[in-house]
Amino acid sequence: MSYNVLVPAALVVALLYFVPTVVAIVRSVPNRGSVIVINIFLGWTVLGWIVALAMAARSGPPRSYT
Repeated sequence: MSYNVLVPAALVVALLYFVPTVVAIVRSVPNRGSVIVINIFLGWTVLGWIVALAMAARSGPPRSYT
């Protein structure tokens, strides 16, 4: 396999791996540090990646109207 295919494929995989981190940063979720740590250390497992994505995509805590 040539590097003309291997390098772009590795870049696509790396971008997909960090989707939960990008989502957390763009949405400014309050637990983005946790999302980043889970994504880096447990993202290689499918379950860890799904948990990080779910944490990044969930809505923030409800506001209190007092």
